[in-house]
Amino acid sequence: MKYPLIVLVFTLTLAIQADAGANPGENPAIDMEGYLAVSLAAAKHRQTRRLSEAEFISMSREPGTIVRDARSRQKFDELHIKGAINLSFPDMAVASFDSAIPDRATRILIYCNNNFRDAEGPFPVKLPSASLNLSTYIALYNYGYRNVYELAPLVDIKSSALEFETATVRQPVTAR
Repeated sequence: MKYPLIVLVFTLTLAIQADAGANPGENPAIDMEGYLAVSLAAAKHRQTRRLSEAEFISMSREPGTIVRDARSRQKFDELHIKGAINLSFPDMAVASFDSAIPDRATRILIYCNNNFRDAEGPFPVKLPSASLNLSTYIALYNYGYRNVYELAPLVDIKSSALEFETATVRQPVTAR
């Protein structure tokens, strides 16, 4: 039966709205319940969008595909996948997405710190539950991007088939 679920959602929504009205410290520009709901939807969507290293490389070479790096500009400049564009996580906003990736159907490949080992400088390890892939995927999904794929494995940078470069030199870095 769908009705008990609808009634429950409606009741919870009213309770949240009543609580928000009762708390003068609430900020309508911050929506924890909305974030949690989007996170669950993004997690379900993400299940079939995780790529092996070979799949990631193959898809990255297809026209119209963007490889997106959400790390800080400093870490990106130190070392990143060749051809990646940087839009650091703190800079993700409506205007930056509209400018950097205006077409919501664009194929976007993402990776983060926790995809690479033996490169602590440019790719410092985060807690698994704080992996930048997770927050980046959720943010992209929340902004309407559904053609998003994620590098899945933990890759040894010394034996990776991915090509890396630095922003200061702009020459390929040999990982082997």
